Amino acid sequence: MKKSLITIAGIALIALSGQAFADEQIEVGKKIYERAFGRGCGTCHDIASNPQLTALIKAGQLDRAKFEVTLKEGKGGMPKAIAEIMKQPSVAKAGYGEDQAVDALYKYLETK
Repeated sequence: MKKSLITIAGIALIALSGQAFADEQIEVGKKIYERAFGRGCGTCHDIASNPQLTALIKAGQLDRAKFEVTLKEGKGGMPKAIAEIMKQPSVAKAGYGEDQAVDALYKYLETK
């Protein structure tokens, strides 16, 4: 009985910590989106004439790998953004590397 309670408590703790990480990840992604380049990604991506990131991601037209390449290499009028993303205080505070920061931004856009 005691082992069962410990096991259940352990599973609950793991589930809660996983949810806390997911929440933190989305919050960091939101801050990146709102603050990158000092004005936020939405300055360009929330207007009709530019790629609508949320719609593209939700429709499966922009996968995580292509998203990362565009952030690192730029595309069309989109500048290379990874250095700017890594400058964000929320990224540094969370201790994220490039992959984690890109994951956070992508995750936020999936839920936006």
